[in-house]
Amino acid sequence: MSRPTFHELIRVFGRIGFLSFGGPAGQIALMHKELVEDRDWIGEPQFLQALNFCHLLPGPEAQQLATYIGWRLHGVRGGLVGGGLFVLPGALVMLGLSILYVHAAHLGWFAALFLGIKAAVLALVAQAVLRIGRRALNSPFKYLLSGLSFVALFFFNLPFPLVVLGAGAIGMVVAAFAPHWLRLKAEPVSEHRETGRSLLTLTLKTVLIWLAIWALPLAAIAFTLGPDHILFEIGAFFSKLGVVTFGGAYAVLGYMAQDAVQAHHWLSAGEMADGLGLAETTPGPLVMVTQFVGFLGAYRAPAPFSPMLAGMLGATVTTWTTFAPSFLGIFTFAPWIERLEHARRLQGGLAALTAAVVGVIANLAIWFVLHVIFSRVDAVRHGVITLQTPDWQSFDPLAFALGLLAMLLLFRTRIGVFGTLCLCGATAVIARTLILSA
Repeated sequence: MSRPTFHELIRVFGRIGFLSFGGPAGQIALMHKELVEDRDWIGEPQFLQALNFCHLLPGPEAQQLATYIGWRLHGVRGGLVGGGLFVLPGALVMLGLSILYVHAAHLGWFAALFLGIKAAVLALVAQAVLRIGRRALNSPFKYLLSGLSFVALFFFNLPFPLVVLGAGAIGMVVAAFAPHWLRLKAEPVSEHRETGRSLLTLTLKTVLIWLAIWALPLAAIAFTLGPDHILFEIGAFFSKLGVVTFGGAYAVLGYMAQDAVQAHHWLSAGEMADGLGLAETTPGPLVMVTQFVGFLGAYRAPAPFSPMLAGMLGATVTTWTTFAPSFLGIFTFAPWIERLEHARRLQGGLAALTAAVVGVIANLAIWFVLHVIFSRVDAVRHGVITLQTPDWQSFDPLAFALGLLAMLLLFRTRIGVFGTLCLCGATAVIARTLILSA
């Protein structure tokens, strides 16, 4: 293996940041080609070990993988370059698209375009359910966990963190007594390897430094604007999201759909789908959709700033609090990677948590279908059960037809995500033009 110079590291990770389209699978494949196959900066076993390690942590695994490889090659500054350049291009593009969105949302053609994008998002979420389900649900117990997670969210409206962390805790217990339920290896592996005092000291120091870095902007906002200001609410919300969201961006969306839309009212369900469509067209992690949510939330409650400045500050705070936990996790646990890799209970917790995420995304899929195809959906409570009940008179036949088109394009053709988004958006604009001219 060859060791790059720091300038080479900046150049290559900058290239990766601008080309990292296609979601986690495509982004990980791009890093494998650039860093393992083309440049031999890291070996195949080390790359796979790092990927498994990143799956143990909450947050976007592709960004964490870039951070870890940068750390392995050039220490902390390498990790900051790897993870930072993976996020920065997409963050800048997403900010520009968010600004365009609030200025053009009142235009008819723009609304039609995003109706097509919403329909494509329905197909994308359905695809995510199938893909993650095929990978994660390989035992009856995992199917049970997934089903219970869906019921807990869809019918009982339980908090997302409670569901996924509860599943992880169950998985850790099951891994100790019945690992075959989770398809884990039954042989016990020692989890009590000796480590040097210097490593413990380094870990504690890293945690304290990154907790301070993470919390400093929030403390400054609380001190200058007060803890009731929208920017502090956004920072606190996405800080919590950053430490409990396993399973990728679609699981994050499930959490945001439950709180940002229904509890905080920062945006509507349709706008959430718009944000995901925008995130699909930008480089970097798909979880960048959180920046869109933060922008709209602050834009609509701007005092004492102008709406545009407030939106930009909201987007900045959101990006900071979404990704700071990822850097904290990588820099804290990277020196312990071998121990974590062989910790059976942690593996069991992760396996159970991933199974639960399938139920989380299934809940999100149905939630999106209802809010895109029907313009009015009410949450009707029956005792402890809460049901999302659509108003059938608000059924939108064009949205339904576009959803079917998106399913056909994504599952039966090879045009991919970007092509599906473009064709559905163009079809919606053309259909609206024909309807108005009829």
